[in-house]
Amino acid sequence: MLPLLSVLISLGLWLGRPVPVLAGPRESVCVPAPDNPFFSRDELVELTLVLPRARVLNDRGATPGLHPARLSYRDAAAAQHTLAVQVQVRGNRRKDPAVCDFPPLWVKFPPESRPGSLFGPVEELKLTTHCLSDKYTLREYLVYKLYNVLTDLSYRVRLCRITYHDSGGRGAAEAHYAFFLEPTEALAQRHQATVVPRRLVIGMENLNPTATATMVVFQYLIGNTDWSVPYRHNIRLLSQNLQAPPLPVAFDFDYSGLVMAPYAVPPEQLGITSVRQRLYRGFTFPPATYAAVRHHFNARREALNYVYRACPYLSRQEQDFAIRYLNDFYDVLNDPKAFERQIVRAGHRNEEKRIHIRGFD
Repeated sequence: MLPLLSVLISLGLWLGRPVPVLAGPRESVCVPAPDNPFFSRDELVELTLVLPRARVLNDRGATPGLHPARLSYRDAAAAQHTLAVQVQVRGNRRKDPAVCDFPPLWVKFPPESRPGSLFGPVEELKLTTHCLSDKYTLREYLVYKLYNVLTDLSYRVRLCRITYHDSGGRGAAEAHYAFFLEPTEALAQRHQATVVPRRLVIGMENLNPTATATMVVFQYLIGNTDWSVPYRHNIRLLSQNLQAPPLPVAFDFDYSGLVMAPYAVPPEQLGITSVRQRLYRGFTFPPATYAAVRHHFNARREALNYVYRACPYLSRQEQDFAIRYLNDFYDVLNDPKAFERQIVRAGHRNEEKRIHIRGFD
């Protein structure tokens, strides 16, 4: 059987062929690049963001505008640096004012600020803000760190503490946790890969089996059902070689049971009533793949717990909340009957009856 991406090339559906290019950010990279040190470190970054608060928070339509802002930080020598940036509201669900008091943002950097900047040579970065509460920001940040422990095929993140000032002098300053997300282009460059365009509809069965099994079991671990491979909902696909199946990377975990955001409700088609209820949404894999993934997750168990125990910004109650949820996952992983029932058989059912969820397309 010809590799899937090679078939797509022959059909004129791959990059470089006369296919209409969709509007939006670039979806491919080819040249390896060194890691951005900003995402290679774990220390909390203290920042100050001065922005026209009311104009930004009220600009949540289909095409939010860019707003001038000033982003300040101190370097290792305590010298202050201020960058003239632009901010823009982003997101889907979290852009809704009924969901988030403070929505996630794009932060766009001017060319002259990039050389030598703390943030590295980036044009723009996604910033996940506090939305409703710092608690949920920290929870989602740590889910990304769990993913990093399990696989390097994951987005890197950098935690910040941002003090927000209104540029018009209105209201008091507020300090909240937030985190920046590694650009997709940088993720692809780290793996010497290209980003598969969203217009190519590729099913889960056509992906790298080991990478996919790791991803779907991770989604089960964190209690996340808010993703779809063919609709590319909260999933990116990377291609390292046109002769090899693509690699999936998950992102956006606010609907997971480990985050348990107040607005997170599972789709009714899934038959569960709370995001704390785990539901396996992957397909089935050969026994050897399951065995390898189970061994891998067991080998990383203490490291996953350490993500929470070592976080100085979490209360003991928050740490226990997360580790109890992880322990429940391991009860299933290491019980052959429970694993067969909740993972293996569920995978067979998912292959036989594929659920369409409105909003994933």
